[in-house]
Amino acid sequence: MNAILNLGKYLFAIPFLVFGLFHLMGADAMAPMAFGSSLLVYVTGLCLVLASVSILLGKMDKLATTLLGVFLLLMVAFVHLGGAMDGDQAATGNVLKDLMLAGASWLYAGHIAKDNAVIG
Repeated sequence: MNAILNLGKYLFAIPFLVFGLFHLMGADAMAPMAFGSSLLVYVTGLCLVLASVSILLGKMDKLATTLLGVFLLLMVAFVHLGGAMDGDQAATGNVLKDLMLAGASWLYAGHIAKDNAVIG
């Protein structure tokens, strides 16, 4: 059973790595969602990649997952919430997904993360 449960770390981290790579490869297409700034898309993509690598390596993972949760709540507030309030079901789904992942990030930070170097 522990072998199955240990897969959770990878199932959590790898999609963030893929989303980060998508940001880096498609910054111009995503720029309209980031206040028209491709640079902001590149920065968020890099942050997602670094958070994923941190989780996979177990280095600075408490800091990474804490900041990842903050990032996801900012995504809710600044990217998806407006569409959800206008009745867009896809945006509502993204609000719920990002809220769920923010909660999971903080659960990881509180109960699974090993490296307390920055956040004790």
